[in-house]
Amino acid sequence: MNTSWCGLEIRDLRHIIKKRLYRTQTPGIKQKFLLRCIRAKVYTCSLVFQGNTWEMRPRSGIIVVVLGILGCMLMLTSWHEAQPDNVPLQLSVVYERLLQAEQRGKALSHELRKVQVQLRNRSASFNLTCSQTTATRDKTALPGFFSSQPNALLYLPHLKRHPDSLKPIIHLGQGRSGVPLVLGVPTVHRQKQSYLVNTLQSLLYDLSPAERRDIVIIVFVAETNATFVNSVVQNVQNNLPDDVSSGIIEVISPSRHYYPDFTDLKETFGDSKERVRWRTKQNLDYSFLMLYAQNKGTFYVQLEDDIIAKQGYLEYIKTFTQQVLSQEWLYLEFSQLGFIGKLFQSSDLPMIVEFILMFHKDKPIDWLLDHILWVKACNPEKNSAHCNTEKAKLKRTHKPSLFQHVGLHSSLQGKMQNLKDKDFGNLVLFKSHHNPPAELSSSLKHYQTHGLEGAYRGEDFFWGLTPKKGDYIVITFSNPQTVKGFLFRSGNIETNGDRFYNTTVEGLPVYSAVKEKVERGELPCCKPSANGFVVIGSFKNGVAAGDVDEELQQLSAIRLLVHSDSDVWVLLSEILIKV
Repeated sequence: MNTSWCGLEIRDLRHIIKKRLYRTQTPGIKQKFLLRCIRAKVYTCSLVFQGNTWEMRPRSGIIVVVLGILGCMLMLTSWHEAQPDNVPLQLSVVYERLLQAEQRGKALSHELRKVQVQLRNRSASFNLTCSQTTATRDKTALPGFFSSQPNALLYLPHLKRHPDSLKPIIHLGQGRSGVPLVLGVPTVHRQKQSYLVNTLQSLLYDLSPAERRDIVIIVFVAETNATFVNSVVQNVQNNLPDDVSSGIIEVISPSRHYYPDFTDLKETFGDSKERVRWRTKQNLDYSFLMLYAQNKGTFYVQLEDDIIAKQGYLEYIKTFTQQVLSQEWLYLEFSQLGFIGKLFQSSDLPMIVEFILMFHKDKPIDWLLDHILWVKACNPEKNSAHCNTEKAKLKRTHKPSLFQHVGLHSSLQGKMQNLKDKDFGNLVLFKSHHNPPAELSSSLKHYQTHGLEGAYRGEDFFWGLTPKKGDYIVITFSNPQTVKGFLFRSGNIETNGDRFYNTTVEGLPVYSAVKEKVERGELPCCKPSANGFVVIGSFKNGVAAGDVDEELQQLSAIRLLVHSDSDVWVLLSEILIKV
């Protein structure tokens, strides 16, 4: 916010003129002219909307006014040299008016700051359903990254030898920016099991098309081993190709020169050298990711690569953020575990990162975040209860938690981390619909009590053992139905990998004439299949959904047919037959 022309520098100007006036004697007419110059400086500022922010700018003619002030001062000095020393000067009057001008300027600046905050909050309204319909995509331009953090080299001096190492290596992505919400997901090599793809699938599980346009998920592969980085990139590309091509998911990694030598770290808090190295590197990972993300959206949420999200989490975030937008806070908490689910305003990220970098060798990230709250809120002369009350004002917690930690094997080798957020609650593992009466049959053997009947009635999900080529699920209607559409969703937010792959949705027309038209290729909507069925859809990314062409008329059955062997089980969490 530019206030240099709106009263804040009057104090400096007053001191300059004060010194000059005490050395000169000026008639009253010159005093008045000088005072007009100073008052013009106070009143010649205005609010200007620039991009997404409001700034105070000088009105037209301000340059003339400033030059006029300087001219006044030069004129008074030169005039003084030609005047006798005994000409009276009303210094007290001029000085008093300068004080009044300064006070008025301060008051005006204070009011303008309040207006700016209100306007900024309104312009940053978190609209995940209709705002930012066109996200800018620039494949060539990289974010400023550490260019906005000139002090980074003070805390990471080894980077001076490799200045290019501050730029991220972008492996996947379309350069999406200007979105309301950025999700940061760092990932590292784990000895036992990777949870990354399941985490990404959970975050994308039931998002609407509008919600998908309003986010970007940045996967930061916090490793410099090229083989591992490439394997992660390929895994994301293979499992989520549509989300990569649309720009929802980006994958980046650091330069091999980014990390310092970790061998000389001081052991603190009774931690082993390996644990100190692990938490120090983690601080650097978060810093890299947050600075890359700062220019991409209005808000930033820090996540991990081994979490699951509550169904509808994006709408919860939107609603809660809008409720507190006009209030003062440092971050919003959507999970109470560690650094998971912390939402920041992107404009605050440079300050937060600089604090983390300053003490990245000393403490874990969640401790450092609490220290930022202490610095901002706590009075050393007050007790701890008062401090906690003040910190709570800057940390707003949403309940229930929206993200749950599911990883059992920590990224720290040998560490088991069975942490659970008790405020997360139970997951909704299936969705109910009212479907037409039907008889159900399947060649798939179901697991325990998760049978097909319960899933069709909306009472449970269907969980079948590993499908093979030729396996099927058949829904035979009690009476022929004019089916308008269908939706089959495989996997759920907890077991998202158990999906149908290479599987078609097929309908069985009641009338033989319709079947014959399909066989002759006269109905472009559908292709023939075995046993009189016609193909009306297929599974893509675990979901099969679509409308049924009216020319098929009534159907007596719908079939899901598997066309290749699968390596995983299959789960149906939603079945909808629109009639």
